[in-house]
Amino acid sequence: MINELFIDILSKMEKTVEHYQHEVASIRTSRASVNILDIVKVDYYGSLTPLNNMAQISVPEPQQITIQPYDPTSLRTIEKAIIASELGLNPNNDGNIIRLTIPTLTDERRKDLVKLVHNIIEEGRVGIRNIRRDANDQLKKFNKDEGLSDDNLKRAMEDVQEMTDKHILQLNELQKKKEAEIYE
Repeated sequence: MINELFIDILSKMEKTVEHYQHEVASIRTSRASVNILDIVKVDYYGSLTPLNNMAQISVPEPQQITIQPYDPTSLRTIEKAIIASELGLNPNNDGNIIRLTIPTLTDERRKDLVKLVHNIIEEGRVGIRNIRRDANDQLKKFNKDEGLSDDNLKRAMEDVQEMTDKHILQLNELQKKKEAEIYE
């Protein structure tokens, strides 16, 4: 029973870290990255379709992203979706490819982005701690209802804390890495 609980806790914590990795990856830095377009959804024949499902996206230069749609007739709708996404990027449509030039960030914008990264990572830490709290509550319930010994309870709670520390450390590393990217 406890092993199943640990597997569940580990799975939830890993999914939480993965979720926040995607959140942080979508934050724009001064270098071009295809991840910043993950939030762009295009109205393609009445359904919202992720841009990366509709086009080949590449980074030919450090400050530029190119978008080559699989369906050339969708260039205008892709362009409109990028403008509507509030990424602050101006698409340049040459009739075949859309080019996005990534402007360099101002110091103030960099500070704002670092604050945003801090807030996102803190949400992740809170999520990990909530998983820990729920796990500890379940362990205490096992202790009370199913006769889990106090020593085993203590050991299990220490194991949960180790998992928590490991995943919070992963989030902290992710934060440091993204901050370094922003200040590059």
